[in-house]
Amino acid sequence: MKINLEELLPKITDFLQSEAKTETIIGQQFQLGEYSCVPVMRVGMGFGSGGGEGADTKQGHGEGIGLGGGIGMEPIGFLVSRGEAINFLPTRGKSGLASAFEKAPELLDKYMNQQKKETAA
Repeated sequence: MKINLEELLPKITDFLQSEAKTETIIGQQFQLGEYSCVPVMRVGMGFGSGGGEGADTKQGHGEGIGLGGGIGMEPIGFLVSRGEAINFLPTRGKSGLASAFEKAPELLDKYMNQQKKETAA
């Protein structure tokens, strides 16, 4: 089986590039009460390949190739807007989600009330 790396590599890099588009990094907007929230993701990608060939008098000629790639994603925060104000709330550290809920306790109350109404209906 003969594999042409010069043809295969552009196809793989095109695929990885298409996966790292804005829609992958910026999630779908959702509403929580008066707040509009947009999740923001971190995307990491890696790619590796290797191949070789050889020959000896006992085994004859041999060749092999290996390819691998991966994509990892994690939420890093939310863009939160209310009226004209827009803030970024990271999901880690002291200014993470705990800080977001400290800054806007009414957000939790409204969300819980919304859930109760939906459950009752």
